[in-house]
Amino acid sequence: MKQITSNEEYAQSTQSGRVMVEFYANWCPDCKRIEPYFEEWESKYAGDFSIVRANRDELPELGEKLEILGIPTFIAYENGQEVARLFSRDAKSKEQVEAFLDEAYKK
Repeated sequence: MKQITSNEEYAQSTQSGRVMVEFYANWCPDCKRIEPYFEEWESKYAGDFSIVRANRDELPELGEKLEILGIPTFIAYENGQEVARLFSRDAKSKEQVEAFLDEAYKK
């Protein structure tokens, strides 16, 4: 899974196509709980969108700009535009995240 390491890389990664970004932190217990499922999700959604990760603590300016107030936070992009967002309070289990991933681009 691609790891975003700069603001420029974030902008480049989300500007075209469908891209799901997860904001996380190494100390976040909810992030660690869902981390084992990313490989499965990458395979399951490979034809629909790509998934990338960004460490909120390593990109504080970006997190502030995007108003990432809790982690994990998932943002769905389509051709550079945010189309859906899952906030940390609703991203605590595999089932919650999968329900969001299933619906994010169906609007």
